[in-house]
Amino acid sequence: MKKNNDTVEGPDGLVYTARLPLSSATLNWLADLLRGHCKKIGSRWRSLPAGKIAGIVLAVLRCDQRPGDLAGGNGVHRTTVTRWVREVVGLLAARAPCLDRALKKIVRKGGGVVLLDGSVIRTRRRTGAENRKNYSGKNKCHGLLVIALTDDRGRLLWVSAARPGRTSEITACRHDKLTAHLCDDRTRCDGRPGVRRPRRQ
Repeated sequence: MKKNNDTVEGPDGLVYTARLPLSSATLNWLADLLRGHCKKIGSRWRSLPAGKIAGIVLAVLRCDQRPGDLAGGNGVHRTTVTRWVREVVGLLAARAPCLDRALKKIVRKGGGVVLLDGSVIRTRRRTGAENRKNYSGKNKCHGLLVIALTDDRGRLLWVSAARPGRTSEITACRHDKLTAHLCDDRTRCDGRPGVRRPRRQ
């Protein structure tokens, strides 16, 4: 019996393409935001153009692609991709509306009902003593807790800062003083109900 000792040798790294479930308008908007930021801080040169950086960052944020894999496929270092992700997250966070502005917008439109609910966003398990902080006993998983505020049609208006998963929803609301904010804006709506919490399915 003759053995075939021929081996197939491939490249050092395999590069593949993936389709992101995002519109071109989202990609162009983020690329314009990056260009404006680079112009503001005086950054004249980047390893990749703004459009390419936006696509890489969205792949990390939307599809949870590993920065090291994306870095190897685009000829940059992993720390560069991580820095881009943190930079974009900071730019997006700066554009997010504050709670008072979101509530005033509801009042101007004549709305009297808002939906308030918490959600645990699953994350990877951390090592060491920080592990227990992110474990949610209610959801039986590791993650971060965020409080979301929507209008009566379910459209997102405001999201709180992320807290460890073990934090309860009522504790997070107390830290953000949501009750005081909602009561103040509820009185401006002619006494109509101000807060309604959605029922669990």
